[in-house]
Amino acid sequence: MQPTKTLDRILSKAGLGSRTEARRWIGQGRVEVDGKKVLSPEAWIDPAVQKITVDGKPLIAAPKRYVLLYKPKGYLTTAKDPEGRPTVYDLLTEIKQKITYVGRLDADTSGLLLMTNDNDLSEHLTNPESHVPKTYLVKSSKLLTDADLDRLRKGVELEDGMTRPAIVTRVRDNEKYTHLEITITEGRNRQVRRMIEALGAVTLKLVRTKIGQLEIGGMQIGTYRDLAEREVQLLRRKK
Repeated sequence: MQPTKTLDRILSKAGLGSRTEARRWIGQGRVEVDGKKVLSPEAWIDPAVQKITVDGKPLIAAPKRYVLLYKPKGYLTTAKDPEGRPTVYDLLTEIKQKITYVGRLDADTSGLLLMTNDNDLSEHLTNPESHVPKTYLVKSSKLLTDADLDRLRKGVELEDGMTRPAIVTRVRDNEKYTHLEITITEGRNRQVRRMIEALGAVTLKLVRTKIGQLEIGGMQIGTYRDLAEREVQLLRRKK
């Protein structure tokens, strides 16, 4: 029977870290297969019959963890910041398992951020073909017309191409600003902000309120909770 996966992928899927981290460990000679160091991350291994160790310890898949964080504004979605700015991991000090973020929220954006060590689920949710909807509340720097909102619904031209059609609802207007809700099914860098910029406005406030069927609900900013099994299964569903 043909070996199932490359060594870096096996380590990653065991929940120990990303494939990039796995490749580094392999290159450092910390990984052995059947008692011999393997320095190629692309070596084909059959974990059902071959013994893999990391730092001399048998490879054991980490228990899966699924955490939903309400990220505050001002926190970076990264593991470490060379300038010492706060990161989302500063809010997760009680979690000892290694979990990574699924997609990103920029420092000025608050709202839901999913974090997990389930790489299969992470790959599914970040795959553009999965079309996982994400909903945001937006405060625009100017009043937007119905024609502006229709442009968002139909798709706007950005530097990296047309956006997919969005679901857009006007929440309210005041004297100077429009507040709207927008649901997109892509994950481009700063996409919502760039869509608003394409209308000649600036996003003054951005909050992600929903990922798939996961909602902020009564969560307090800066807090997190573990997902229920039924919520994980909803995220796994493919359209």
